[in-house]
Amino acid sequence: MAAPSSRRRQAPFLVGLVLILAALPVGWFVFLRETPAPLPPAPPPRAVVTPVEVKKAVELVLSSFDGDVDVRHGDGPWEKARKDMPLRPRDVVRTGRGSWAMVLNGEAVELRMEADTEISVEELSNELSKVLLSSGLATATVRGRPNVRHTFILKAKNGDAEASTSQGTFTMSNNGAGTVSVGTREGDVKLTGKEGKYVIVRAGQRSIVLPGKAPSEPDPIPSTVFLKMEWPAAKTRKQKVAVVGRTDPGSRVTVNGVSVPTEEDGRFKLDVPLEEGRNTVQVSAVGVGGTHQKVQQVLTRDPPSTIEVETEGFWKSRGGAPP
Repeated sequence: MAAPSSRRRQAPFLVGLVLILAALPVGWFVFLRETPAPLPPAPPPRAVVTPVEVKKAVELVLSSFDGDVDVRHGDGPWEKARKDMPLRPRDVVRTGRGSWAMVLNGEAVELRMEADTEISVEELSNELSKVLLSSGLATATVRGRPNVRHTFILKAKNGDAEASTSQGTFTMSNNGAGTVSVGTREGDVKLTGKEGKYVIVRAGQRSIVLPGKAPSEPDPIPSTVFLKMEWPAAKTRKQKVAVVGRTDPGSRVTVNGVSVPTEEDGRFKLDVPLEEGRNTVQVSAVGVGGTHQKVQQVLTRDPPSTIEVETEGFWKSRGGAPP
């Protein structure tokens, strides 16, 4: 009977001994094991550098020209034009008598300058090109491209007129004093005048802006250019005569190749020198629709009479001029 009781008393002892033996490794791990050196901090994540795409500066280019064409960069001196010469804001281009020039802005804009025309670059970006037409006649072609909207603005100097389009072809003339005519060949053009009032000039139409006024209502481009002359006497002894005429407001006029400014109502006047004998005087008018009108007259300058020569010599000998 004693054996079972002894075994019952030994059981707690054995259980306690097992627990102590089991706790020894845990105690060693917790209290006696050396603390390992801390791991070095992880390096910060390396920043991913995305290469920045450097965009090429937008610029106009004088792609081609013929005749006497000059360029001025900013406030610098005038210099002769060169093919593919870059043009940036504040640059000026002018064409001489019988000359023309073509200015490009990539594939978006093409601007053709006719003779005796001056423009200056105002603003350039991927979305906008703005050019100032000081005087003369210029034709702009703006090509729309997929997913790219580029607006071209041609503003008249000394006036309120401003033509703009994102796709189309139009011609603007400026007499240098604020009388402006715009004719559209393709697309739609917004023509703005005094106090921001504007009209939409559609293909085959024209509109005129007079100084300080809103654009006229667009009407069809005439098939011919109005040109009426008041010729002087066919025979004269004068060394110089006045050639007077009238054309459509905004049309460009040349007399013997020399550009003549027109008034608001289209009147013009130029003193033309005459040589002795026959002189052919040729007058040409060009409208914004591309139509031309040309007339000419033969004026004869007779030699001075003997009395006139003697009188002139008499006064010259006395240091004066004939009365």
